[in-house]
Amino acid sequence: MTDDRAGFALPPSEPDRMALGERLRSAREYVGLKQDDVAKHLAIPRSALSHIEAGQRKVDALELSRMAKLYQRPVSWFTGEDAVEVPEEVAHVARAAAALSTQDRQELARFADFLRSRAKTKGGQ
Repeated sequence: MTDDRAGFALPPSEPDRMALGERLRSAREYVGLKQDDVAKHLAIPRSALSHIEAGQRKVDALELSRMAKLYQRPVSWFTGEDAVEVPEEVAHVARAAAALSTQDRQELARFADFLRSRAKTKGGQ
């Protein structure tokens, strides 16, 4: 019986770990954080974060969860299991909206409804 049939996950391969590291680095840079900022948040040395992003160090589940929350992305996005493709501009709006107050998010939703209805009246989408 193979490990897959027994329900055991195979350890991540080197390319998987490198892809994860690249996604983590990209997400960190996108939100404008420095490695020092993230290392302090995780209570790990900056060099450890550098090794994670280079695919040279494994990241444990708790570290990944904390980084996902910090970078405002689901864990599945980092592991490559996120099957839903969201256009980058939509993801940007969602991340920006997450930092708004409840009242401002409601206003943003009303504005999105307005734009959608306007597009329908113009024969758009």
